[in-house]
Amino acid sequence: MQKEKPRTIIAPTLVASTRGPISAGKLAMVLLTLLVHQSTITARAESCPTIRDEISTDRPDVTNSSLVVPAGSLQIENGINFSARDGSHFVDGTNTRLRTGIANCLEFLVDVPTFLANVRGPGGAGFSDVAPALKWQISPIPGKVDLSAVVGVALPTGSAGIAGRGAQPYVQFPWSWELHGGWGLSGMFTEFIRPSQPTSKLITEATFVIEKKVTERASLFVEYVGDYPANGSPAQLLNSGGLYRLTPTQQVDFHVAVGLNHNAPSYIVGVGYSARFDELFSARRSSVSMVPRS
Repeated sequence: MQKEKPRTIIAPTLVASTRGPISAGKLAMVLLTLLVHQSTITARAESCPTIRDEISTDRPDVTNSSLVVPAGSLQIENGINFSARDGSHFVDGTNTRLRTGIANCLEFLVDVPTFLANVRGPGGAGFSDVAPALKWQISPIPGKVDLSAVVGVALPTGSAGIAGRGAQPYVQFPWSWELHGGWGLSGMFTEFIRPSQPTSKLITEATFVIEKKVTERASLFVEYVGDYPANGSPAQLLNSGGLYRLTPTQQVDFHVAVGLNHNAPSYIVGVGYSARFDELFSARRSSVSMVPRS
C-alpha cells in the first residue's frame, strides 16, 4: 500500500528521536549493496509496473509500497493528519510525496515539506524537511516476494524543533507477499541516521501489515509500527485503515492509529488522495533492471 517517507511514526506529532548504534547503519548499507549486486543478475525489468497496472501508493499505512511507479509516470500522493500527544492536539499537511519513474524498476521520489500546526496545548509549529530519495525495485525474488530498496536523505530545510538538526540519511526495504483469497502481507525495515543528534545516532523502524482486498477497488489493513531508538524506549503504534481506487490511477484513503505506549501519539486520524499521470515524459527502457548509484 503506502506511505511513509523518511519519517518515523511519531513525526509529525513530535521530533523523532534518534536510533541504534552506528554499526547497524553500516550493516544496512552492506545489505543494500548485496541486494543491488544480486538483483542485477536475477531481477527482470518486465516484472516492474507499467501504465497498465493500477496505482500503488506509499499511503495510508506507514509501510511503503514495494513497487515503483511506471517509467515515464508522475504520481502525487497527499494527505492530512489530526493527532494528539501529551494533551496537545496537532494537524499536519499536506504530507505530499512526489514519485516519478525515471527508468524501468527505478523511481525518484521527494517528500515536500509538511506543515505541523499545534491547535491546542503546548508544542511548537513549523515545516518538516524536504527529502529526496531513489527507490529501486528488486523483485520478484524467490518465494514471489516483492522487494524494493530506498536510499534517501532529509535535508535541513525545515524547522529544527520539528524536523531535527542537520541532514538525516535513511535506508529502507519495503516488501510485500500476495497470498490467496485477496489476503496479503507486507512490511518495511528502515534505518534513520541522525548524525547531528547529541546522543543516539540511529533509529530502527520495523512495520508489519496484514491486508485484505474486500472488492476489486477497495482494501483494508491492520499494521504494527515500532520505532526503536539506540538510547531510549521504543514508540509503538497500531494503525488501521483502507483505500478505494476511484479509477485505475486515482485513490482515496483513510487511516486511524492508536499508540501502544507512552512514547507514541495517543491517536492519529488521517485521510488522503493520490493520482498518477502516465506517459508524461520519455524514460529509458531496457531489458535490464537499473541500479541506483551513489
